[in-house]
Amino acid sequence: MQAKISKRLVDSLKPGSSDVFVWDSEVKGFGVKLTPKGKRTYVLQYRANGKLKRFTIGTHGSPWTPDQSRLEAIRLLGLVADGQDPVEQKGQAKSIPTVAELCDLYLSEGVATKKAYTVSNDRGRIERHIKPLIGRKRVDQVSGGDVQRTMNAIAEGKTTADIKTGFRGRAIVTGGKVTANRVVALLTTIFNFAISRGFLKDNPAMSLKKFKEQRRERFLTADELTRLGEALQQSELDGVNPVAINAIRLLLLSGMRRGEVLNLQWSHVDFDLGCLRLPDSKTGAKVVHVGAAALELLAGLPRISGNPYCFPGAVEGQALVGLPKIWRGIRDRAGLSDVRIHDTRHGFASVGVISGMGLPVVGALLGHKTPAVTARYAHLSADPLKLAADRISGQIAASLAGKAKAEVTPIRKTK
Repeated sequence: MQAKISKRLVDSLKPGSSDVFVWDSEVKGFGVKLTPKGKRTYVLQYRANGKLKRFTIGTHGSPWTPDQSRLEAIRLLGLVADGQDPVEQKGQAKSIPTVAELCDLYLSEGVATKKAYTVSNDRGRIERHIKPLIGRKRVDQVSGGDVQRTMNAIAEGKTTADIKTGFRGRAIVTGGKVTANRVVALLTTIFNFAISRGFLKDNPAMSLKKFKEQRRERFLTADELTRLGEALQQSELDGVNPVAINAIRLLLLSGMRRGEVLNLQWSHVDFDLGCLRLPDSKTGAKVVHVGAAALELLAGLPRISGNPYCFPGAVEGQALVGLPKIWRGIRDRAGLSDVRIHDTRHGFASVGVISGMGLPVVGALLGHKTPAVTARYAHLSADPLKLAADRISGQIAASLAGKAKAEVTPIRKTK
């Protein structure tokens, strides 16, 4: 049957025992299909590569009216004339995952070279930020504007949440500009993974301008270290977990990262050579040289049968957890509420630099891979040119004053 397809015509069609087709008299190949159950669907029939194909435009009703469907049929015929195949393109589109599905695939197949704690951080950012904001969007439909809006939403705290994660478990999801930058960096990696799998040609997050970050570095003074020591002692007397207290002490004495301390096992400790042989860390396997005070602390720790960790947790055979909460209580007691656990590492480095140790030595103790990472502490050391100028001017001043020698006290650079 052939006629000009209109709403009146479509509504008047009566179902039969099989599908009924009415072909439009104005646009070749455009038609409406009526099923025995009364469903009305607009279609386009065309030939591509010598084969007759049928494309489903949509079901009768908003937005697919006869006029709107006819316009879509004309557009599709233009693609066919240009050598494209709408049916094939639609099939390919169905194989393209949503952002949520891509993220799951990435976590399953794209993180083989990443460390476990990095994958854990990635999973958290995916579940708490990426999926809620753009997870339902098809990967090939994500634009740079979508990524920009995602970044802005995270920076404005729209994904902030306090989530219960099982018995006594709790996940506090924070936003802010730094978090937004980290999520966009992860999205860039995930979209590169999508390109490698053939889902995308270009990365919509690649050229996005991130928020400017101000590096936050807190250096502990001698007075603040004393206050921390007193707070640790008082907390221990008050019954705070002694395992956590000693873990914090080792952080202060060694400059190690929190994960390195909490995952430290007795098999890693070499008391004879005074070092810790870590099989894994943020920068890979490494040897950490520690001082006598740190070794003395470790030597005095009790060993729990069946638990390999120097700082055992409440669960049999597992390491200590919950250190951040205990740290917050101790730092508040010391009046240092702005000091983070990681600042104990900065404190260790600053004491070394201020004491006159070279940046390469301090960098080696901290396990930095490149000198550029240690360079952040350069302003704490006395400038060699300043020391030289002090000595020269001191000698000249001594001569001008008629003195044989002059003792010059080097002036250290202040922050």
